[in-house]
This record gives sequence, structure tokens and C-alpha cells, in this order.
Amino acid sequence: MALIEIQTQINADLKTCFDLARNIDLHKESLKHTGEMPIAGKTTGLLEKGEWVSWEAKHFGFVQHLTSKITEFDAPNCFVDEMVLGIFKSFRHEHIFQKKGDKTIMIDRFHFESPLGFLGKIANVLFLKRYMKNLLLTRNTYLKEQAESI
Repeated sequence: MALIEIQTQINADLKTCFDLARNIDLHKESLKHTGEMPIAGKTTGLLEKGEWVSWEAKHFGFVQHLTSKITEFDAPNCFVDEMVLGIFKSFRHEHIFQKKGDKTIMIDRFHFESPLGFLGKIANVLFLKRYMKNLLLTRNTYLKEQAESI
């Protein structure tokens, strides 16, 4: 299983960062370049424990669908979303928020397993891990900008 871990320092309070990270509308805006759209489940607002959302987006030139569910929730410290249906064999995305003075450290731990066994592991090394990290960084930059402008 591959792991991507990113830490983002944000000049905003914990609750603001936590709420923006689980905001479907912000997620959609942050990844607008992929055409990411919520198409089923909860499609707007803030995700809560047990809720799910299905996304449609274009990655690698193909329209893809992915459904994830919020499986753990401890406001405003962390939440976890896990893939229920999609192209990955599995993924688990831990969103962790820590207060550091008047700032928030947002930690993303994205665990994923590619399909196709050995071929999937090669894809991870060649391009998939880098691609996923760049998506997370793009999203985090947008979230940081929004949080710091409030």
C-alpha cells in the first residue's frame, strides 16, 4: 500500500480549517481543472460521519467515478474518508488538524492501493503517486487560501 503524507501550515483556526476540508463545494472548486463534480449521495455542504459522496472527474483522459464515505469523525481534530467504490483497489484518507499557536497544521495521510497487482505497483512508481500528491497539494493550496482570507 502506498502512502502520501503532506503537512500544510495554515494561518487560521482549527475549526475553520476542519470545516473547509470537509466542504464538498470547496473540494469541487479546488479541483475544478479535473471537472470533479459530486453526482450522488451528499452533493453540497459539510460532510458528517456516515455520509458518502460519489464524484465524477476526468483523470488521465478518462471520466472516472469514485464513491467515498466518512468512516471516522472527531471534530475539529480529524476525519477519515474511505473509498467504497472506484478505480483504486482501496484508499483511506486521514485528515488531521493540530493547533500550533494561532495556526493550524493540516496533515493529510493518503493510503492507497492500486488495482492490477504488480502492474499497479509499477504505475505507482512511474506516475500515480506523484499525480495523487499533486492533486492533494492543489487542493490544500486552495483550502489554505480560502481559510486565510476569512
